Amino acid sequence: MPKKVLEGVVVGDKADKTISVLVERVVKHPKYKKIIKKHKKYAVHDADNKHKVGDIVSIIESRPISKNKHWTLLSADEQQAI
Repeated sequence: MPKKVLEGVVVGDKADKTISVLVERVVKHPKYKKIIKKHKKYAVHDADNKHKVGDIVSIIESRPISKNKHWTLLSADEQQAI
């Protein structure tokens, strides 16, 4: 089964080797048929601490790294392969 890849904006970088990424998606309400924006924040593993608030990043599912961290940054090499 392929791993999920998401794109979002870094909204927090205070923790060591962890960034918070806000991912927005657009969905259609099942009953009212109105287009709605939904968003969710993910804790992402950033081993090099190189991303700052405002950066646009791609993230990919990974093994559990901690209680809330199940995503890692997608490197440029991996993005070209996908």
